[in-house]
Amino acid sequence: MTTQTIPRSRAQVIALVLVLGGVLTGLDMTIVNVALKHLATEFGAPLATVGWVVTGYTLALAAVIPVTAWAVGRFGARRVYLAAVGVFLLGSVLAGAAWDIGSLIGFRVLQGLGGGMIMPVSMTILARAAAPGELGKAMSTMGLGVLIGPLSGPVLGGWLVDEVSWRWMFFLNLPIGAAVVLLALRLFPPDDALTPRRLDLPGLLMLSPGLALVLYGVTVGGEHGDFTAWTLLAIVAGLALVGGFLMRAKVIRDPLIDLGLFRDRVFAAGVGTLALYASGYFGSMFLMPLYFQLARGESATAAGLLIIPAALGSGLIMQVAGRLVDRFPPGRIVLTGIAVGVTGMLAFAAQLAMDGPYWGLLIAVTLIGVGGGGTMMPTMTAATRTLPPDRTAAGSAVLGLVSALASASGTAVLSVVLTANLAASAPGTAIQQTYLLVAGLVACALLPALMLPRRQP
Repeated sequence: MTTQTIPRSRAQVIALVLVLGGVLTGLDMTIVNVALKHLATEFGAPLATVGWVVTGYTLALAAVIPVTAWAVGRFGARRVYLAAVGVFLLGSVLAGAAWDIGSLIGFRVLQGLGGGMIMPVSMTILARAAAPGELGKAMSTMGLGVLIGPLSGPVLGGWLVDEVSWRWMFFLNLPIGAAVVLLALRLFPPDDALTPRRLDLPGLLMLSPGLALVLYGVTVGGEHGDFTAWTLLAIVAGLALVGGFLMRAKVIRDPLIDLGLFRDRVFAAGVGTLALYASGYFGSMFLMPLYFQLARGESATAAGLLIIPAALGSGLIMQVAGRLVDRFPPGRIVLTGIAVGVTGMLAFAAQLAMDGPYWGLLIAVTLIGVGGGGTMMPTMTAATRTLPPDRTAAGSAVLGLVSALASASGTAVLSVVLTANLAASAPGTAIQQTYLLVAGLVACALLPALMLPRRQP
């Protein structure tokens, strides 16, 4: 069955399967955060070392994304997706059975190598399966895993650590992953004719290490609240490698990332909007539970529960926005989503220094989630919808890479800003000052969003 003959109902079922895959990687981006202190005690390791359980996963996640488009052309989207889920599950089993902190970090890297390909390949499969005019609806369904997974991770992780065992943070992936593999084997269409091309190995050896070094420097600097000479050196070296890759990509025939994609005005505008909004949005998700813990004295589990309205708001509005983007110009929908998100962030920040009532804070949290649901997935839909089928995989890989880098670097930079503010102010005031920066960063996404189509073709 080819992508042109897939019934509308089948495309929606495929999207639901891809939601489960998105939940796998989304959960594992945040589920470990609440367990770091417990893991430090369990393995007798310094907290800075244990932090690499998160950092190693994030680095691997970003580093593997650039090879996605090549792998899809060489082996097919269905095969690559199944292989990526398989590698992720293998890493999950080994991480749950880890015997020391070194083995846990290594197995988390293996998890990231599998997980990094899942989302961009998912977008490729869905873009090929959805009928014309139905991509937004299908993408909104798939996007539930992207936003809800990371937000529900701290709640689920806190409960597992407190009531069961930290190992089940990883073993939990097995039944979900097994269901994904079985459903994908049964429901995903066979791959179309492959379009293999040579792997740009020199480009890979520049881009992936370069991205890893930049992400390492920014993340470690964020964790410690200060950029040392070593972290700055890593960032500079990483940027030099990425710059070398970009120069090479302009002159070779089959670069690892097709820079020609950015000649498409809608795609370029979507990438810019996603980069700015994701960095601020996921940075706000980092600050939110910290406020409830530092300024209000809530437990990690309670702080996770208090941000559930953001997950609910994003999930519900994503379904509405996904249907609207198939019927109305995406530029208007995205601009509205950004405006709502900025309003929620400003409303949240306004209440922090004066210890506002919980009902007021939860309304602001909900608005932040609504803004995210109305912005990010419609932006991705608009960016990929204008690409020809043979460039969908490349475009999806770029969007996945931008999203991963923006969320990680935004969180890390805001960690540095927050640390500096905490040294000079009370927790509520310090987080308020940082949140105002987040709102300004998200508001900047309005500029590239203005270039998204505001008239229906």
